[in-house]
Amino acid sequence: MKVHREGTGLLLSLFTILFFINLAIYHLIGKGLLFYSVLSISSILFLLVLNFFRSPFRRFPFDSEGLVIAPADGTIVAIEEVMENEILHEKRLQISIFMSVFNVHANWFPVNGTVKHVSHNSGRFMAAYLPKSSTENERSAVIITTRSGIDILARQIAGAMARRIVTYAKVGEKCHVDEQMGFIKFGSRVDVYLPVDTEVLVEMDQKVTGNQTPIARLGKCKYQ
Repeated sequence: MKVHREGTGLLLSLFTILFFINLAIYHLIGKGLLFYSVLSISSILFLLVLNFFRSPFRRFPFDSEGLVIAPADGTIVAIEEVMENEILHEKRLQISIFMSVFNVHANWFPVNGTVKHVSHNSGRFMAAYLPKSSTENERSAVIITTRSGIDILARQIAGAMARRIVTYAKVGEKCHVDEQMGFIKFGSRVDVYLPVDTEVLVEMDQKVTGNQTPIARLGKCKYQ
């Protein structure tokens, strides 16, 4: 399994720290209950962090045109019509995916198109599964305009443990569902805001896989 580039520095630092802690204990007291206990805890901690930063190679296996693909691994925690007042200022269908610390935390573009808008807002770090996290937590927003002229808003949201959102999207660039949009470190959420006439293909509490699970089918072209 490939390690994501966002985790290489942290993993090297963590391995070095844990190695010297265990080495010091071994030299001070030798093998014993304490040494093996610390070694076991160190190994589990390192493997958990390594698992968090895994970066699987994925390609959407079908024609993605007209579909909205899950931008992240996790669980569907919201499917509802809302007023998106921060950027779009209109009623939208919101589909939200909550990522636990055990999910892959890379984020993919949900649709093919051109990046129209990228922004970042500072905020709180409440639990990402709470509805208020969409508007009160630290977050980054990306708007992609599809080839049929529909604007899709994807919002990366930090969670209680997340302290860094990385967004790779840049205004004016072409994007594809097989490309990574960004990464969120340690527990988070991604919201997608779609036109209200969009056909939903998932249900509440459903497990989805980033860049693999279609979550919606877009309606007719906005400009005809």
